[in-house]
Amino acid sequence: MRIIVFLFTLFSFLCQAQNLKVTSGKVERLTLFKSQFVDARNVAIWLPDGYSAKEKYAVLYMHDGQMLFDAETTWNKQAWEVDSITGKLIAENKIQKCIVVGIWNNDKKRHPEYFPQKVYQTFSVEQKKYISDKLIERKKIDSEFRPISDNYLQFIVKELKPFIDKNYATYTDRKHTFIAGSSMGGLISLYAICEYPKVFGGAACLSTHWTGIYQNNDNPIPDAIISYLKVHLPNPKKHTIYFDYGDKTLDSLYHPWQEKVNIVMKAKRFTSKNWSTQFFSGKDHSEASWRERLYIPLEFLLPK
Repeated sequence: MRIIVFLFTLFSFLCQAQNLKVTSGKVERLTLFKSQFVDARNVAIWLPDGYSAKEKYAVLYMHDGQMLFDAETTWNKQAWEVDSITGKLIAENKIQKCIVVGIWNNDKKRHPEYFPQKVYQTFSVEQKKYISDKLIERKKIDSEFRPISDNYLQFIVKELKPFIDKNYATYTDRKHTFIAGSSMGGLISLYAICEYPKVFGGAACLSTHWTGIYQNNDNPIPDAIISYLKVHLPNPKKHTIYFDYGDKTLDSLYHPWQEKVNIVMKAKRFTSKNWSTQFFSGKDHSEASWRERLYIPLEFLLPK
């Protein structure tokens, strides 16, 4: 049975990688990119119209890569439409020229790869079991929860980024390297800029999943994340961070925690020049919502 599931998943990955359609620029595909740190996965590299090896481009790394470009290939028939939005902003000279690297998630390993590992290590045995039980209950994992986000970030920083920088016309420095995602993807983007401040100059965290699980009551995760941020937030003079959230569906959980994070950001001397938190009334936790406002973090992180 497991072999059948694996073959089906592999077939799905290959189909998605081969049939992505974009309305702006073009996508090049890395099928099942191998890593010594995490499982192999697909990676899609979006190049803007007029891409030339004679120029240099900023790089935006994005999680949940299968949800970024083509709604026809996604499980819920929604996509961020990163190609059309980013391409339009570049054409209108509103953001600097960039490429987007979309990193596929690995389904049941998404939570382990995206959950900040150093935060998890602060929990008691009882708290860890509680978190595992809640994630198993929601069918987000199959067995005991063991975060591997440190390995996931090593994959990006030590394997994927060097490959991108070697094979594409990129600026390789921190000022031109960004990371973004939504929900758990927002959480791992924040963790990435904290853990690798010399690599990433900016992070966009849309609908950041502060709760880690799916409730506010009896949940030790948000306060633990905030404690981590008090120690590990990067230098505000050299980094830019964007947050946002709505108030419908899963986003309805986030307001109290985002307010506490805002206090930490101010205490760490982040200002409107390098930090933004946006609230979107009536917006839910979906690719459709993130698509609507994607231009805002792009203009904030990659101003012309």
